[in-house]
Amino acid sequence: MVLYNSKQMNYLQVLSKTAFEGIQIVYNLTNDTELEHNYMFKWFHRRKDNHSKHLSEFKERLVMQELASLDIEAIKQFALKGWELGETHGLPHWQRVERNGIILATSEVNITVVRLFAYLHDKCRIDNGCDIEHGKKAAIMINGIRHTLLKELTDNEFELLSKACELHTTTLRTGNLTIDTCFDADRLDLERVGIIPYPNKMATSKGQYYAKNLGEFYDLAVLLTME
Repeated sequence: MVLYNSKQMNYLQVLSKTAFEGIQIVYNLTNDTELEHNYMFKWFHRRKDNHSKHLSEFKERLVMQELASLDIEAIKQFALKGWELGETHGLPHWQRVERNGIILATSEVNITVVRLFAYLHDKCRIDNGCDIEHGKKAAIMINGIRHTLLKELTDNEFELLSKACELHTTTLRTGNLTIDTCFDADRLDLERVGIIPYPNKMATSKGQYYAKNLGEFYDLAVLLTME
């Protein structure tokens, strides 16, 4: 099994190098005092430790992506069929939600459900505005593909997907980690419409962390490119 292609390995190397050089640049801009040396030394190690920890977790997500093999292309084509609302809630957004979900996922999260949610949750939008009902409509819509495109899902997986689609427009969190990861994967793409993700509006602890540390989140995001 190939976990990293050459492009992903280059990203890993560049990211690590960039993080270290960025810290050096900030350090060089400070005055040469003992207090500032101590502060920057502690900041460097704290930042380095966090960076290493989340890189390690992200590598686990890449492994999960390989293990949770899913023919997502048919789902993409289904979602795109008849789509007329452009990119704001269209394919680029869906691809970022999929990427975000993989970054956020833990071993307790059903990554297949999260990836399917990414491409189906906005399928029933009638406009790019509020459209509060599109989540419920999506949950109804997927019943129509339960025995075709979604035939490989277990009943539990289908129920999780249905609830995630239905509730993502109306519910802050459910307490189910798979569903809540779907919510946060969507919310972490709010900057595309000029909204900064707010930590208290995230459904998972990892979502809250990344909403507080968006720079770190975007560092990780560049490691994963979707088709």
